[in-house]
Amino acid sequence: MVVTHGGNIFAVAREYGWDWRDVADFSASINPLGPAPGMRSAIIGAVERIAHYPEREPVRLCRALAEAWDLEADQILPGNGATELIFFLARMLHGTPVTLAAPVFSEFHRAFPAARLATLIYPSTWGQDGLLVLTRPANPTGWSLGLDTLEARLARSSAPVLIDESFLEYSGLPSAAALIGRYPHLFVLRSLTKFYALPGVRIGALIGSVGILQQWRLHREPWQVSVFAEEAALAALRDTEHAARSQDFMRTERAWLLEQLRRLPGAEPLPGDANFIYVRLPYSAAALAAHLLPCKILIRNCAAWPGLSGEAVRVAVRTRAENERLLEAWRELKCV
Repeated sequence: MVVTHGGNIFAVAREYGWDWRDVADFSASINPLGPAPGMRSAIIGAVERIAHYPEREPVRLCRALAEAWDLEADQILPGNGATELIFFLARMLHGTPVTLAAPVFSEFHRAFPAARLATLIYPSTWGQDGLLVLTRPANPTGWSLGLDTLEARLARSSAPVLIDESFLEYSGLPSAAALIGRYPHLFVLRSLTKFYALPGVRIGALIGSVGILQQWRLHREPWQVSVFAEEAALAALRDTEHAARSQDFMRTERAWLLEQLRRLPGAEPLPGDANFIYVRLPYSAAALAAHLLPCKILIRNCAAWPGLSGEAVRVAVRTRAENERLLEAWRELKCV
C-alpha cells in the first residue's frame, strides 16, 4: 500500500525549475494567513541560544500548551512534529494489534504497516482489542466524530485509543483530551503545523495520562524540540488575536470556496470542519492534478486513499486570490 503526503512544494519546484514562491500549494492544508507576525522575531531572538543544548524537554512550551488546552503540563509529551510522535507511539506499543479507522493520515500506514483497516464512519467495524486510531476532523473528508460516539467506545473497552486532532483548531469542537481523566487508555495527538503555519519547524504534542507518559519518558530520545521550534510555538500561542483572525477567515473563505466548487461541472464538494475540502469527481483525479500542475497548482489526489472509494481530490482553503486562481484553472479542464 502506497499512501503519499502532500506539501512537496520544494521537490516539485526543483524538478520543474520553478521558483517555489510561484507555486500555489493546495495539497498541504496550512493556515493561509501564515504564522503569527511575532514568530520571525522570536526565532531570530533564539539564535544566541544555538551554542547550547536545548532542554531535554521544553518545559516552557509544555506549560504554555497546558494553559492553552486546559491540561496539566505532565499530560503533554512534545515532539518533533506529530509524525515523529506517531512513530514513537508505535515503538512504545510494539507488538500491540492496531486498527486504523480509515481514512487516516498517511504516516499511520507507514508506522503500522500490519494494521487492520476499519471504517471511521461505522463504529461497528472498529473492534475491541489493541490500539484503535481515529481522526477528528477526518483527513481528507473533514467529517468530525462526535465525542459521545468516542466515549461509548472508551467505556466498552480498556484497549488504547489514539485520536488524531491535527486539524481540530478550525473545527470549533472541544478536544477529546478532556476525557483522559476518566479514560486513561485514551491518547490525543495534536499538531502545531496546520493552524499555526509551522510545518517547517516541526512541533507536535502527544497528550495522555500522567502515569503512562511518565513511564514513556524513560524511553524518550532527548532534545526533540529545537530552540527555534520552541520559540516559534510560544510566539504562536501568545498571539490570540492572530488565532481569532485565522478562525474567522476560515469560516468565511471555506463557505465561499465550497459554494464555488459546487458550481464546477460534476464536482461534489463535501462540507466539513477542517481547513480543506474533499471533492468527489466523475472523472479522473489524476487527470485533474496533471491539468493543474503546469499552472503551478498542487492538489491532493485521493483516488487511492484507504477507506475511501471513487475519484476525489482534497484542496486546501487558501487566500481568496489563490482560491480564484485554482477555480479559474479548474474550469479549463477538458476531461469532464
